[in-house]
Amino acid sequence: MLITTKKQINRENLLNQGVTLLMEQGYHGTGLKEILDAVQIPKGSFYNYFGSKENFGAEVIQHYIEPFIKQLTGHLQQSEGDALGALQRYFDEGIAELEKADFKGGCLLGNLMGEIGDTSDICQKSLQSAVNRYRDLLQSGLAQAQQQGTVRADKSAEDMADLLVNAWQGALLRMKIEKSSAPLKQCCQDLLGDFFKA
Repeated sequence: MLITTKKQINRENLLNQGVTLLMEQGYHGTGLKEILDAVQIPKGSFYNYFGSKENFGAEVIQHYIEPFIKQLTGHLQQSEGDALGALQRYFDEGIAELEKADFKGGCLLGNLMGEIGDTSDICQKSLQSAVNRYRDLLQSGLAQAQQQGTVRADKSAEDMADLLVNAWQGALLRMKIEKSSAPLKQCCQDLLGDFFKA
């Protein structure tokens, strides 16, 4: 039986608070004191958990992507022979969540790519890792759909997954300024519902 220690709970709380505040205020707009006050942990303890704000940012990135990886994995595992449909349902759920949130936040990865993607080596590597994990999972789903005959085979699943990630990130940015899910729906419809189809 797993026993969750106070240290593990504090660490999890710090990461959760980090996701929330970095999403709302960005990396540079979020101070350590603000995070620590929110979870009631002394400053000295923070450095025992993460060592630096940069290390914390890198771990927040991995913490943020994990639920998306699990959700997408779940859809693909329960695809019942329709991987393309599973991908469409995954993105439809994501769009519905963003609509519920009134289009606030967008994607922490995209936000941080623009803010610190070329200034912090530690965070850059974490962003690359998170994006690659996500892309690889999309690639796996597209490869399954190719085997099932629902996605075109003249393009590689890797190239299509890259295109989907790139287009989705751009659509998320447009969503934020337009306060509309139209760019997201267009991205999914044009790629999953048209360009990628066999």
